[in-house]
Amino acid sequence: MLDMIAFDADDTLWHMESLFHLTHEKYAALLSHYHSAKWIEKKLFETEMRNLKHFGYGVKGFTLSMIETAIELTEGRIKGDDIQKIVDLGKQMLKAPVQLLEHAEDTIKTLSASYPLMILTKGDLFDQESKIARSGLSTYFKYIEIRTRKTKAAYKAVFKKYNIAPQRFLMVGNSLRSDIFPVLELGGYAVFIPYPFYWEHEKVTDANINPGKYPRYMELEHIGQLPGWIKVLAAKKGKKDEK
Repeated sequence: MLDMIAFDADDTLWHMESLFHLTHEKYAALLSHYHSAKWIEKKLFETEMRNLKHFGYGVKGFTLSMIETAIELTEGRIKGDDIQKIVDLGKQMLKAPVQLLEHAEDTIKTLSASYPLMILTKGDLFDQESKIARSGLSTYFKYIEIRTRKTKAAYKAVFKKYNIAPQRFLMVGNSLRSDIFPVLELGGYAVFIPYPFYWEHEKVTDANINPGKYPRYMELEHIGQLPGWIKVLAAKKGKKDEK
């Protein structure tokens, strides 16, 4: 029934946005004698959005955006040692231990026995490869795809590369923008598992997820519920095929 199950990585298999959240707090504290935390957050987000076309997604681009924003907000008065502190914040993120979400390893291990699994994520190639290797999960995945963006075009390219029919593909992730809507619009299955923290860029309303329009959409509370849902889905599909 499913030829491939693909998983987003950050905040689907392991914690990442919480690390960004903590770094934002440290960054705001560093610049607190120049501006309020709210204003710093606003300007940093604007810089990140401008820089996506240059640096893409990931910690390295985020670090460069922090430096650029700090220079802008201080009108060039920020000192070299404070710039170094910002660089160190980025390095700390890159070196941080990979902390798996609860149920992630058991779920991946269970599903890998019955389905080919793929990590389909976006971001900096070196950083993502490092986290995948350090996660301890890589042996369960048959395929790894790290993309600069996860758009409909990117998913179409993956379907073509692996000769997968969208109707037999399941994407699991925490981003409606990147993991869910593109796959649903192409006719695939998509399971949305929310994460407590969200980058503003990934926020979209789910009010337009109409079950009538997207019957292949499901929202789960945590990844541990996924194997059970897939069993139910397979059973329903089997009954339809018998008729």
